[in-house]
Amino acid sequence: MQSNGSIVSKRDYPSPNPHILLQEITYMSDGLKVKGLLAQPKVEGNYEGILYLRGGMQHIGMVRPSRIAQFASQGFIVFAPYYRGNRGGEGRDEFAGGDRSDAVYAVDVLKQHMPANKDRIHLYAFSRGGIMALWTAILRDDITSVVTWAGVSDVVFTYNEREDMRRMMKRVIGGTPVNMPDAYRERTALFRVDEIEANVLIIHGMKDENVSFEQAILLEDALREHKKTYETWFFPEYTHHFPAEHNAQTVRDLCDWMKMQGNDLF
Repeated sequence: MQSNGSIVSKRDYPSPNPHILLQEITYMSDGLKVKGLLAQPKVEGNYEGILYLRGGMQHIGMVRPSRIAQFASQGFIVFAPYYRGNRGGEGRDEFAGGDRSDAVYAVDVLKQHMPANKDRIHLYAFSRGGIMALWTAILRDDITSVVTWAGVSDVVFTYNEREDMRRMMKRVIGGTPVNMPDAYRERTALFRVDEIEANVLIIHGMKDENVSFEQAILLEDALREHKKTYETWFFPEYTHHFPAEHNAQTVRDLCDWMKMQGNDLF
């Protein structure tokens, strides 16, 4: 049986950016074949790595080639797992259950495409990806930094604030937070943030109605309590999705922030 993180196959994928090469990769995670999208600059260089952890569930919030190409164009090799059960991958998406392994082992896939800087791995997460990034930083000790943008940090909180997601969460998790408290608690990474060694950046629009601003505060409070190194970029005027121009500027800013983490200057 192939080991976790081993690559089963690759295929070229149409790229929206002539300077960025895209490949769809199938890799192993807990005995399942899972898929993801790799983006890397065509010009060779000593690039750092970003594990891009998507939001949403199944086809909603699916990895967009233009988005990961945008990150790669900032001078990174980027790998974005689809998570199990998506786009022909085996298994089923579990909303930060067993599928967290797909993120954990995706780091190994990313490293196999990095000729240098294998010790410079950053996590970028959006929305549901936030909880996946926290678990990846908890379960691995080789992460340089974590950026969680509009990120989920508490699955119970998500159930309570998103009526439109409750049916899906009950189906995937097996019940409600009332009758399945352990299943929800087991998914909530806040209880183990003391195990995160990477520096964390929390980005959140304070008018976000998809993932409430309170989720950012819960994470900030937990990191502060455990004396972790973190930074916050909170935007009073923005919702879950920033205006295009400010979104692009924030991507550039967070990529610059990543490159400065773990250096001797700080």
